[in-house]
Amino acid sequence: MTQLRFIERLRDLVDNVDVVLSDIWGVVHNGLVAFPEACEALHTFRARGGTVVLITNAPRPADSVQRQLRKLGVDDATYDAIVSSGDLTRHYVADHPGKAVFWLGPERDTSIHRGLDPVFAPLEKADYIVCTGPFDDETETPEDYRAMMTEARRRGLTLICANPDIVVERGDRLIYCAGAIAELYRELGGEVIFYGKPHRPIYDRAMAIAADRRGATVDRSRVLAIGDSVRTDLTGAHGFGIDLLFVTRGIHAGEFEGIDLLDNASVKELFGHPPRALTRELRW
Repeated sequence: MTQLRFIERLRDLVDNVDVVLSDIWGVVHNGLVAFPEACEALHTFRARGGTVVLITNAPRPADSVQRQLRKLGVDDATYDAIVSSGDLTRHYVADHPGKAVFWLGPERDTSIHRGLDPVFAPLEKADYIVCTGPFDDETETPEDYRAMMTEARRRGLTLICANPDIVVERGDRLIYCAGAIAELYRELGGEVIFYGKPHRPIYDRAMAIAADRRGATVDRSRVLAIGDSVRTDLTGAHGFGIDLLFVTRGIHAGEFEGIDLLDNASVKELFGHPPRALTRELRW
C-alpha cells in the first residue's frame, strides 16, 4: 500500500541530499510575485552545503530568467545556477545556420534569438518552426493555431518546442504555453523536438553544472527535484531516476484541496509514479 502524506518542511527530506533541482514557476514564484518562504528554503539548503540548480521550461536564456527573478525580488544567493529550455533551443538554432526559421511566440521572448542572427521567414518559406508560446497568451488557445499547424504539417516542417509546459500559473490564472501548441501539432502528425522538462537533456545539463560546482560527480540517490507539474516535473524526475518533492500549490492546486493523505488508488490516479513526498508550498 502506497500512502503519500504532506510534509511541512524541506528540511525533513534533505539530510541525505546534496543537490536540489528546483522548478521555478509555481515553486519560487507565480509569474507575478515571488514566494519568500520558498526562496528562504533554497537559500538555507545552500548555506548548509547543498547545491541548488533551477531548471525551467522558460523559453529564454538563463541570464534573461535571472533578470526576471531579480525583478521579482529573488536574490541570486537563492541558487547556484539556472538551466533553461531556452538555452537548449538556442543550441539547435546555432547548429542550423542559414536555415529559415518561423518564430511563433510573444515579443517578450526575443532574447532566445539574441546573438544568433537567425534567418526569419514567414511560415510558407520557413525551414522549421521555433515555438516559444502563443503570440498572445492572455487571450489565445491552441485551437487558434489549428489552421497554421495544419499548413505546417502539409509542408513537413519540424517544430522546435522551447517550452514543453501545457499551462502555467500567472497570478491566479492558468495560461497556455508552447507545449500546448506542440501537442496539437503532434496530434496532426507533425514532427516536434522538445527542449526542457520532462526530456533528458535539461537534466543532463543541470547535473553537469551541479557536479562542476561541487567538484565531484553527483550520485542521483542524493538528488532531490522539486516541482508542481505531473507532466513535466514528476515525469522528468522519474525518467531520470531521481526523487521529487511535489508542490501542490501550483497548477494542480484544485485537485489537492482538502486532501491530507493519499491512498494507493489516489496516488495511482493522480501520479502514476508517486513522488517522494507532497508539500503545499516550499518552506524550510
